[in-house]
Amino acid sequence: MKVPVSLAVGALRELCCKDAGLETATPPAANGRVYSDARLDECEYANADRNDVEADSEATIMAAVKVLLQGLGEDVNRDGLKKTPLRVAKAFRDGTRGYCQTIKDIVGGALFPEAGIESGAGCGGGSGGLVVVRNIDLFSYCEACLLPFKVRLHVGYISSEQRVVGLSKLSRVAEAFAKRLQAPQRLADEVSKTLYDTIRPLGVAVVLECWHIQFPGLDGNSYEIKSHNKEMCGWMYFPICAGSGLFEDESSDVWDEFFAVLSLGGINIEKPCFNESVLQKRNWCPFLEVDDLQLAIVNGRIPDNSELRCNGHGPKRFCGINSQLISKLQPKLGVSYSMMITAVESIISAVGEDPRREGLQDTPFRFVWWLLNFCRRKPGFQVNGFDWNITDSQWRPSSPAAVLANTEAVCSTFLLEIDVPFFSQCEHHLLPFFGVAHIGYFCSKEENQQLDRSKINAIVQFFSHKLQVQERLTKQIAETVASTCNTVGVMVVLEARHICMLSRGIEKIGSCTATVAVLGKFATDSAARAAFLQKISSRTAERR
Repeated sequence: MKVPVSLAVGALRELCCKDAGLETATPPAANGRVYSDARLDECEYANADRNDVEADSEATIMAAVKVLLQGLGEDVNRDGLKKTPLRVAKAFRDGTRGYCQTIKDIVGGALFPEAGIESGAGCGGGSGGLVVVRNIDLFSYCEACLLPFKVRLHVGYISSEQRVVGLSKLSRVAEAFAKRLQAPQRLADEVSKTLYDTIRPLGVAVVLECWHIQFPGLDGNSYEIKSHNKEMCGWMYFPICAGSGLFEDESSDVWDEFFAVLSLGGINIEKPCFNESVLQKRNWCPFLEVDDLQLAIVNGRIPDNSELRCNGHGPKRFCGINSQLISKLQPKLGVSYSMMITAVESIISAVGEDPRREGLQDTPFRFVWWLLNFCRRKPGFQVNGFDWNITDSQWRPSSPAAVLANTEAVCSTFLLEIDVPFFSQCEHHLLPFFGVAHIGYFCSKEENQQLDRSKINAIVQFFSHKLQVQERLTKQIAETVASTCNTVGVMVVLEARHICMLSRGIEKIGSCTATVAVLGKFATDSAARAAFLQKISSRTAERR
């Protein structure tokens, strides 16, 4: 007997509630924003009742995450994944808390009287003075793919009625809208309009510098990504504008003055998009560029265009994952592709959104497609004539002792590969991390087996395209290189940026994590380690 998807997810949700010691309750309705401003103004919930709703929402997300993990063929009870549903649920709740905030409560009494320059003498103070706040860093969840994107906000307003607003309120209003499922242009428009309606100035200007992570494999050039910020290397960059009042006219002189004030802080932005249709043509979210053929290319398969969307309605989209692939992805625990889609829809509902509204209808398909790229797979590459068509559960690398045993051999060649790109998924938070791998190894005089860059890249991609932690990934690459070419020493350095460090309320924007693994000669020779690190430093310095 086939169990309806909704009942299956509901059963898992009840299980999660029991595990967490929570009472089950009816989940938020999928046809409306539970935490919209209009409803909150009339909200009758006491604080205790609201806490119950939030706890229920968290349990719903936890159940959905378990479905997604099972759909990837993972054991949700293994170490490293036991707390992943809770971590992901807390991250989604924090990243969408803007739905339960009202602008009226934020601004409150933060409007202060301030005299302006006498009429006819000029502008300034509380009458016609331009106020600009630069470099407000925020994160938001992209409504098209559910991945976080970074925002740097610059906001200004022209005062009126002899009053000014507390400067911290500008950033808090922006954050209230950023902490929702968003698109950049709508975010800019909402901040601009809300500030204009709330503080009643002569005009409001909003400029957003937005960075979105790009998925590897698209357009065949995924790692050469535009960025106007060294800290955001590896992200797609778009500037966005919105204006109200005097700033509604994009050709107005007040915009020139606003950008001139931005430049005083070293902010030089090319003219951003004022028109949403222009932004849409540029495909702000890289996942909007993914069509059926590209999906197939990235997955290495031919799309089955006869397959309809699993929920049976709407246009034919995202069918690049064909029935054969779906059948292979049926996990041991029995979760289907359609259940994964339903699970994502339940997450969207749980945070207070309507998964059927425009902009969110295809989001579950994009997010599931993203996750499926990190399911367990066969490597399918050859090294020294050996075909590596085995699962990682069957892989038994050479022990460190076996590598150390070769250190007595005469080292004839030191080989290295610098800046091998990789893209992986943090198993603790289901958020991506990406960067470059540097591999150095000694070949013995007798063997002298060299791996070309394509083989190194295949090894790196195999171990990175799954749920991972950076420390384990570094070790696995080192052990595999040691086993494939019978080296006498291997050293691997991974440099990566973790989205879970940049978002989730932590927001350590410039952080970069480096991990090191050494085997054989590198484990016993500090001079060899220092020499390899110096080579990495020299190569990277040449690119700057």
